[in-house]
Amino acid sequence: MLLSALISGAEAAFFSLSEQELEQCKNSKQPAKQRVYQLLQTPRKLLTTILILNNGINVSIITLFAYVAWQVFGTMALPAGVMVACMLFATFFIVFCGEVLPKVYAQKRRLNILTRTASILYRLETPVKPFSSLLMSISGYLDKHYMVNGYNQTIENLHQSLDLALTNEETSPEERRILRGVVNFGSITVKQVMRPRVDVNAFSSCMTLPEMLPLIVQWGYSRIPVYTTSNDRIEGILYVKDLLPHLNKGADFNWQQLVRPPFFVPENKRISALFQEFKTKHVHMAIVVNEYGATSGLLTLEDIVEEIVGEINDEYDDDDDIIYSQLDENTFIFDGKTSLHDFCKIAEVPFDAFDEVKEENETVAGLMLALFSRIPRVGEEVSYGQFHFTVESADYKRVKRVKINVASKKEHYQKVS
Repeated sequence: MLLSALISGAEAAFFSLSEQELEQCKNSKQPAKQRVYQLLQTPRKLLTTILILNNGINVSIITLFAYVAWQVFGTMALPAGVMVACMLFATFFIVFCGEVLPKVYAQKRRLNILTRTASILYRLETPVKPFSSLLMSISGYLDKHYMVNGYNQTIENLHQSLDLALTNEETSPEERRILRGVVNFGSITVKQVMRPRVDVNAFSSCMTLPEMLPLIVQWGYSRIPVYTTSNDRIEGILYVKDLLPHLNKGADFNWQQLVRPPFFVPENKRISALFQEFKTKHVHMAIVVNEYGATSGLLTLEDIVEEIVGEINDEYDDDDDIIYSQLDENTFIFDGKTSLHDFCKIAEVPFDAFDEVKEENETVAGLMLALFSRIPRVGEEVSYGQFHFTVESADYKRVKRVKINVASKKEHYQKVS
């Protein structure tokens, strides 16, 4: 029972440490506190080890109760009431003395308990490792194959509830767009909303200040990436405000010293997590990299906010930035470089509508290549589900503009039937 109480108390103490206490353990020169910090670097492994030890001890207690009862009473049949009373007493004894009291006590004396138990748990991790590894593998498999599906199912249920709630005629299109943005916010990846590398304006580190100033005025950006060899390898971010005190300096001015380190993120990162990092790190721009470390695109804080509130236009935005036009309620003309994410958002269709056919493509032009399996010619048409595509403009190497008709679900079902 003492062992059970000690392990239960250690579990409560480990996973109730505050950030200040954890930082204290990290910076402490005491080996015991250093061990506490080391164990918490792999919390899942630590928790698995504690649970295996605790359950093993509790099973041993039950086994000991059964053995003592067998030794005392032998094969003599016991009344049912006596058996139930023994079971209730054993359960109460284990739960109250081995679980509840130790955890309550551990909340008040966390560090004292941890410094006494950390070394023991550290040594016990090795003999328990085969069992903990097996359990962690099973847990990982369940998380991968079932938890993601559960999350997607939850999102789908939210969409269905939202569709029912938005049937009210008093709800404006802008309100519907914002509510859909809130629901989808946690499932959107960086790759879906980033500006692709081919559309990113960047400075070469070989340029001089007089060469840069006209481009700064032309682009109107407050932060501009900097590269040395090609924009496939972004090496820093130039904040235009840092140049203001040096505008009167000539070509010899070493503006490269003003370049700040870039913030890199992977393509599959969720924008909800990136939004939190933007706030924590106090940055407004991230460079998106692929699995090979090459630049895929660029994403700003404004891009993330626009996923909820819609497009934010400033004094530098003009009509050339419009990526689509709407001919009627169901017909659109999109620029080929428009992302499929933006198209789904504008047409108010599910973001996974093209997951089965788009392959690695993320733009309307890329979807055309996937559907035709070649570069289509002007006037060619293709249908997929409730969508009918007509190539409006193209040349020998890319699709420039596509007309898309989105049939309503009712019209789509009538057509199929």
